[in-house]
Amino acid sequence: MAIASPSAPSFSASLYCTRAESARFPTFSTVRLRRARPPTPQLRVTSRLNSSTASNGFASPDKGNDLHYELQHSSNHRGRGSPVFVTLPADAVSPAGQMRRRKAMPQSFRALAAAGVEGVVMEVWWGIVERDAPGVYDWQGYVEIVTLARRCGLKVRAVMAFHQCGTGPGDPFWIPLPRWVLEEIDKDPDLAYSDRFGRRNMECISLGCDILPVLHGRSPIQAYADFMRNFRDTFRSFLGGIITGVQVGMGPAGELRYPSCPSQKLGWAWRSRELGEFQCYDKYMLASLNVCAREIGMREWENGGPIGAGNLMHNPENTEFFRSDGSWKTPYGEFFLEWYSRMLLQHGERICREAETIFRGTEVSTSSKVAGIYWHYDTPSHPSELTAGYYNTSSRDGYLPIARMFGRYGFTMCCSGFEMQDVEEQQMNPTSSPEGFLRQLLLAARICNIPLEGENSSTGLDDESFLQVLKTSKLYSDGLKKPAFSFNFVRMDKNLFEYHNWVSFSRFVRQMSDTNMCRAKSDFGGGDFCPSTTSAANVGVVLAY
Repeated sequence: MAIASPSAPSFSASLYCTRAESARFPTFSTVRLRRARPPTPQLRVTSRLNSSTASNGFASPDKGNDLHYELQHSSNHRGRGSPVFVTLPADAVSPAGQMRRRKAMPQSFRALAAAGVEGVVMEVWWGIVERDAPGVYDWQGYVEIVTLARRCGLKVRAVMAFHQCGTGPGDPFWIPLPRWVLEEIDKDPDLAYSDRFGRRNMECISLGCDILPVLHGRSPIQAYADFMRNFRDTFRSFLGGIITGVQVGMGPAGELRYPSCPSQKLGWAWRSRELGEFQCYDKYMLASLNVCAREIGMREWENGGPIGAGNLMHNPENTEFFRSDGSWKTPYGEFFLEWYSRMLLQHGERICREAETIFRGTEVSTSSKVAGIYWHYDTPSHPSELTAGYYNTSSRDGYLPIARMFGRYGFTMCCSGFEMQDVEEQQMNPTSSPEGFLRQLLLAARICNIPLEGENSSTGLDDESFLQVLKTSKLYSDGLKKPAFSFNFVRMDKNLFEYHNWVSFSRFVRQMSDTNMCRAKSDFGGGDFCPSTTSAANVGVVLAY
């Protein structure tokens, strides 16, 4: 099949892909590349905590051919609108710390650069880098990815992923917390969140022990800070030029929230009715709750969360706590929800403070992610948001305090769900409103004058979904003298490079960039490509996802 790409920064490219037989995945044969392929550097990167050298012992690759390629495809030639980044596969680096798909990755990066993509989002997993022992870091696979991005003229956003990926050892994308962290949780199960039924969530460490020395003499916050500091020192030569952003994980799925609903469930269709469970039953969270209750002389409010919150799939109106006239509006309900949401904000502030200090002066932007939980947005109590830690109801704005916190530390706010539409979601749950939720979040970002990063929730985007992203982004950008919006497409896989998907995605990138080279139509109905694509260079794409 032939895939024509949109106009590139300095050349136009056509991707000619021929399907080949594969035992597991569809693959594509390599096609001619006019430019000689630079050699892949062989790197071994291992560093220890508090290393005094910026290089941390890894060798710099030869820059001869790389520099030429980088100059030819510099992103300075891209549009001046809203840049688009593409999130790499979650398993881009193996559990042993090696970059995967060594043939596919370079060709995919060059295809993205040819399409006008600004860069890639690289999840840097705590469970891979610091997997074996506290303070021993292996960055090898990630340095290879950043070096490859530089060769291809792409920027990099690095995600500090302090959470678990996947559902368990049978999941092909399974990345647990570091082994030594799990050993500490085995010794003290209260390091993990717990709900009222005693069910433990192992996606991340409970924020109740944020500042306690529970990890081999370090607190979780200190462990996160040491990880970020070592990342900064290891990648110092890339910061500001190639690595332009660092997103700091603050909870499950990297989001600032409680694991009120297991992350894997959030992708299921029937999650639209999940109320979630309050995560306040580990001993560290309970200790904080009890102290706060005693300080106001209400000992009867100790030892647990609300009674009558219902089960996960209940109708909110059938629960004592979440119904329209429920106990969420009583003095007890207000006390508990204030404490629960304040604990989350304090957790976010601790991490923001550390990250701002560590990356100050490096010319990288810092960001963090807010969860898009909208499936009870049109109810008075917003139960699924409350259990996640967002004290947002029909009478209270729970996102403005978060935006203000990000603003104090110069953080960008990130959120997913930009392709979602009320008309589709409300077919499953009439009280769901992704558009209403995003309007509120975008307004909070504008009020606090903070930049915004959007993401998609579903991976299978069509033309209508891309158009919805464009419309939603304009709610934030319109009227701003210096709009600071960018979009992270989640994520790069074999489906992205299928003919129709690639055509739609390439058109979307052009429309987001808003360049003079190739003006986008007002809709997705025509004008697929710029005239310059007829004289395209041939770029080979090898896919083995």
